[in-house]
Amino acid sequence: MELISSLVEAYADKFTSPEDEVMQGISAATQMHDHAHMLSGHVQGKFLELISRLVAPKYILEIGTFTGYSAVCLAKGLQQNGVLHTIELREEDAATAQKYFTEAGASNIQLHIGNAVEIIPTFTETFDIVFIDADKTGYLDYYKMVLPKVRKGGLIIADNVLFHGQVLEEPVKGKNAKAIQAFNEYIQQDASVQQVLLTIRDGLLFIVKK
Repeated sequence: MELISSLVEAYADKFTSPEDEVMQGISAATQMHDHAHMLSGHVQGKFLELISRLVAPKYILEIGTFTGYSAVCLAKGLQQNGVLHTIELREEDAATAQKYFTEAGASNIQLHIGNAVEIIPTFTETFDIVFIDADKTGYLDYYKMVLPKVRKGGLIIADNVLFHGQVLEEPVKGKNAKAIQAFNEYIQQDASVQQVLLTIRDGLLFIVKK
């Protein structure tokens, strides 16, 4: 299902500030990946960067590194001496991401390899921004784990909350689409946050802790 017209996407891309050389390199290399569609991409990446610059976070947590594109974007808004922690389950993707973190001079990104459910409890920081972009069946668990670690007024961003349009089907089918639908419904009923669902790329859910 084409959620957004390809002409609209091309127009948005044209009028969005261009990628720098490092971002272009990550994007180009990721096109060879079997799961290239998982890349945040130019428009969403710039959006994440600008949100981070507006928030000026001290601590960011990213769940799902992939090849490192979104982490580099988000890290650009960090305060001096700020840190972005990013978690990746797949060692091969983690190695690719680390290569680009080094190339970008992003020494403020700390990469953790392993299961997010096991790694998240080890963090003692209070996060200003959390970006969830990992296995869809884990979204609700990740949210419940990180919410207590987010400061009041802090931001949680969840990617792929439209899940290729599958959440619009009646009934919703497939374990991933069902998991995203359950996640969206849970957030809708959570009185401790405010949220807005944005139709950027495959859907971004912005969640602000009250």
